Amino acid sequence: MNPYDIVFIGHISVDEIRRFNGRTSVETGGAAFYSSMAACMGGLRIAVITRMTGDHHYLFDPLKARGIDVYVQPSPKTSHLRVVYGSQNPDEREIFQTENAGFFEHDEITFPVKPRLIHLGALTDREFSVEFMTLLKARGFELSVDMQGFVRQVDAESGVIHFRDVPRKKEIIAMAKAVKLDVVEAELLTGTADLSHAARIVEEWGSPETMVTRADGVLVRAEGREYFEPFTNRSNEGRTGRGDTTFGAYLARRLDHSIEESLRFAAAVVSIKMESPGPFKGSMEEVLSRMR
Repeated sequence: MNPYDIVFIGHISVDEIRRFNGRTSVETGGAAFYSSMAACMGGLRIAVITRMTGDHHYLFDPLKARGIDVYVQPSPKTSHLRVVYGSQNPDEREIFQTENAGFFEHDEITFPVKPRLIHLGALTDREFSVEFMTLLKARGFELSVDMQGFVRQVDAESGVIHFRDVPRKKEIIAMAKAVKLDVVEAELLTGTADLSHAARIVEEWGSPETMVTRADGVLVRAEGREYFEPFTNRSNEGRTGRGDTTFGAYLARRLDHSIEESLRFAAAVVSIKMESPGPFKGSMEEVLSRMR
């Protein structure tokens, strides 16, 4: 059996999105959802491992329609989020978790052949522990990580998600071959709002490739060099899932392409995605056209 190219692990959620313009919608969410939908072009073998109740398995339909395999660790609950945009700035939002599907179990992560990469993309700090990541690394898996799954810390009583520093951040980052942050997470972890400076600090902590996204584009730092690609979206109707889509597309392209090519590809994918709600639904042809 051929190995999976990338396996995305994380909760798939039901999200209530309240936009600044007054529009409210209910959408499927989660880093594993948005990232895998952006990664499945070009004939790659992609899989998702998630946790949820059986009542919500219909949420997998878009994934399966694009050839993505889905594996479920059963849970009595499906994760639910409420995302409130309080201004026209797409980086300013409040997030609440109203239901949580629980922590993943490392001994349930099994494959007949090791995938080329496992991406850990959590909604909040209620999915992975540092110990979970350590055990996967000890089993020989190549890992990438989205730091939102440690920065987003849920208040157990109110469900409010607070964005806070992570005491074991250097340990987490040192275990990953690629690390993803947005501008808010980068400032919290490094103490600087300057993308270049933040990326340099994360590199010093042991990250071989670091991605930081913000409203106007995406920066990658690797081997002491920086690369930046602007977004070209004409609206922000599909802002939710921006970073997940960018990183999913980047990781997939990066398996067999240069950093520059992969970054241009990822920026094109997410620019198309942000022009309408939901995950990326376009084609390779559309992406290549946007890159020109």
